[in-house]
Amino acid sequence: MKCFSFSNGEKKDEPKDNPVESLRRTSFPSFSQRSSNLRVFTVSELKSVTRNFSRSVMIGEGGFGCVYKGVIKSAEDPSTKIEVAVKQLGKRGMQGHKEWVTEVNVLGVVEHPNLVKLVGYCAEDDERGIQRLLIYEYMPNRSVEHHLSTWAETPLSWAMRLKVA
Repeated sequence: MKCFSFSNGEKKDEPKDNPVESLRRTSFPSFSQRSSNLRVFTVSELKSVTRNFSRSVMIGEGGFGCVYKGVIKSAEDPSTKIEVAVKQLGKRGMQGHKEWVTEVNVLGVVEHPNLVKLVGYCAEDDERGIQRLLIYEYMPNRSVEHHLSTWAETPLSWAMRLKVA
């Protein structure tokens, strides 16, 4: 029985194109046929949006890393602005590149009114090292975790929790 795959140290020839697309083809074959409307951002664009990742615009922190609030121009109508949440993969985060790619692959093609919309992503290297960021539409009413937790001002009733589930 083969439970784990081991490498002999040789690297397979990997496509040199977009890291998200290459993983989508190999890890998520059902998603490879779907198109993604995700925007690709640069680190410099996201630094501008988040005031150079300032703590003054930080709205949260979790296993992935820090989350910052910002405003970007709409891709459809540049005169329209969209509030966004920018998740930055932390160097000491509990999640890594593989989880980042999974989020891009899944949320990049799945749309549902009860899911936060993934607007785009950033995958590049700069003076800070490897940068992996996710850009979501901003949720003004906080997270589901906040509303379900006992420390929320008015936690959701059990009936409402069942409806959410």
